[in-house]
Amino acid sequence: MDVKRLLLLIPLAVLAYLLVVQWNQDYGQPNYDSTPEMTQRSNAVPSSDIDDGNGLAVPSSSPQQSAVSEGISGDTESETASRDFIAVTTDVLDVRIDPHGGDIVYAALPQHKLTLDSDRNYVLLSDNDNRSYVARSGLQLDGQANRIAFTPENSEYRLGDNDDQLNVDLTAEVNGVDVIKRLTFERGSYAVNVNYYLANNTDAPVSARFIGQLARDNTPDPSSGVAMGMSSYLGAAYSTPDARYEKIDFGDIQSRSFENREAQGGWIAIIQHYFVSAWAPQQDQQNLYYVTTDSSNRNVVAFAGPTSSIAAESEATLGATLYMGPKVQDNLEQVAPNLRLTVDYGWLWFIANPLFWLLDKIHDIVGNWGWSIVLLTVLVKTILFPLSAKAYKSMARMRKLGPEMQRLKEMYGDDRQKMSQEMMKFYQKEKINPLGGCLPILIQMPVFIALYWMLLESVELRHAPFMFWIQDLSVKDPYFILPILMGISMFVQQMLNPTPPDPMQAKIMKMLPIIFTFFFLWFPAGLVIYWVVNNIISVAQQYYITRKIENDPNVGKGMRTK
Repeated sequence: MDVKRLLLLIPLAVLAYLLVVQWNQDYGQPNYDSTPEMTQRSNAVPSSDIDDGNGLAVPSSSPQQSAVSEGISGDTESETASRDFIAVTTDVLDVRIDPHGGDIVYAALPQHKLTLDSDRNYVLLSDNDNRSYVARSGLQLDGQANRIAFTPENSEYRLGDNDDQLNVDLTAEVNGVDVIKRLTFERGSYAVNVNYYLANNTDAPVSARFIGQLARDNTPDPSSGVAMGMSSYLGAAYSTPDARYEKIDFGDIQSRSFENREAQGGWIAIIQHYFVSAWAPQQDQQNLYYVTTDSSNRNVVAFAGPTSSIAAESEATLGATLYMGPKVQDNLEQVAPNLRLTVDYGWLWFIANPLFWLLDKIHDIVGNWGWSIVLLTVLVKTILFPLSAKAYKSMARMRKLGPEMQRLKEMYGDDRQKMSQEMMKFYQKEKINPLGGCLPILIQMPVFIALYWMLLESVELRHAPFMFWIQDLSVKDPYFILPILMGISMFVQQMLNPTPPDPMQAKIMKMLPIIFTFFFLWFPAGLVIYWVVNNIISVAQQYYITRKIENDPNVGKGMRTK
């Protein structure tokens, strides 16, 4: 390249970089949820009716039969507007409870901020003009036609500094049955135990059934931000002993293509990037799992526990656990079996799970997630070096013997059959495997794809700092320095590879570093750190082997002595 062209390209590259940085500051920021700390959706009912307009609906256990109402009606708009929510604050949860039905219509997470520099908490559940996402629980009770209007003991509850547990009791009397709905919050826990304590004061038995629902509209995932490439799953999921983890797309809910399931134990959930809400009923009981849509066209995933008969002058307790929080595997596993699978690593989970375990152990030692990614990448590359070495040796031999291969093509260019025969003799004599550089890389690809998904799904990287200007590993580099370093490392690595014989293919290969740099501009910094370190180690390994092959007098000796 001549000096004049270089002098022209350098300022153009700098100008393009500055334009991209300015565009990112003006337009490229993540579209985070704009939900205020607590607002009620205008002209909407937080605990709106579900399915047939009569409240929390429970389908028949037979999928072919139509759904029937449990007899717990929805509210009217005027009723909802005239009542106040119950505020509950713990060290990890800030929720609002609708006393009419006892539903959780708002949940913020004080330990997880909306953005890195924000004082506002991340809002998981909310019901306003921007987004509708609530956790509902109801009771199917004989003779009850409406949602139960509870009376709280207080309008505000706060977990004390010296308290490990906080009980919120909502009381009501329904046709001679005393009902206490108790929500139990524990310090440091995102799981809330929801229990109904029933006392039948009548002279006849009554039946009761616990129902838990999660209702969400189709608004985008506010925790994903702006990104390019593969995105995390947004939708519902359930688990039973026969199906440890099964997804239910919102499209399947809208089309009612999901058939009801009956199973012992299990759970239901709505999953998004980094966070999850889930109902986990008692694991020793038979539960009915179903999906539906409500009058607001929200996606509803639900369970109904078994029907219990309460004798006259007797008592009973019905309950389940509601989880609202980050996808931290240890926390999820304590709530219900297989709930940790909502940390969705895709079809390579059996590789990603050990990688995360190793990353977590490294973090316990170094205390920085960025350096943990660096050390994990070094460790993985070291383990896979024997496979990488085979690929690098094959490429190095082809690079060194490239002139001889080109000479053969020129000699037999018009006779393709003869050229193929001579090339095969050449490969055999020089012990070159044309696929030797591809096969080891293909074997390693599942590991690197699993590592990609593991880093993408780990909530531990959200708002986790690395060093210098990288203060959040879950979002893109604000100055795009890491993607540029990745592109440079990719270009250097390409220089060590043999030049493709096809001129068009050679031009395409030269463009790949630029194309990949563009894609990586919007990748989370944690992922780009992994790719940069991976490329740098690959360059070092490939340079060492290439130099070794080039200095080996035996390579190419067969052709020179021909």
